[in-house]
Amino acid sequence: MANTSSSNPRGRILLVDDNSLGLAARRSVLEELGHKVHTSGTPLEALELCAKQRFDVVVTDYKMPKMDGVEFIGRLRKLYPSSAVILISGFTDTLGLTEANTGADVVLQKSNNEVTHLVRSVNRLLRKQQQPAAKKPPSSQGPSAEKRPDKKTR
Repeated sequence: MANTSSSNPRGRILLVDDNSLGLAARRSVLEELGHKVHTSGTPLEALELCAKQRFDVVVTDYKMPKMDGVEFIGRLRKLYPSSAVILISGFTDTLGLTEANTGADVVLQKSNNEVTHLVRSVNRLLRKQQQPAAKKPPSSQGPSAEKRPDKKTR
């Protein structure tokens, strides 16, 4: 399953889940694809790890004791606003979890297709981070005869 394609960048990923089996499975898949993966069994431990090193993508479960994934994302965003975050939950539909109401960049439903969706989401977020700063569109660079066609008057 190893992928050496240059279109899929490698990154530093933090997985947060109180379920050690879920952590191990996701870690195995992501490491096989060449990512450097760290794991945390609690959101508080994850915040401490984030204070010590930078992660390209943080993947968190929703349902965890003491602090759920949405609260964790809120705290993470206050400290590291530009962090790329994926929220995974078996309750996305039931609870109506979306990118808009969780603060995550991506919300994934736990399912048979979870691994495929996780890998695609991680790769997309890493590619997005590696893109150069977007250029301003011509309309925001001021008037220019070369860039703006003149309107014909009759």
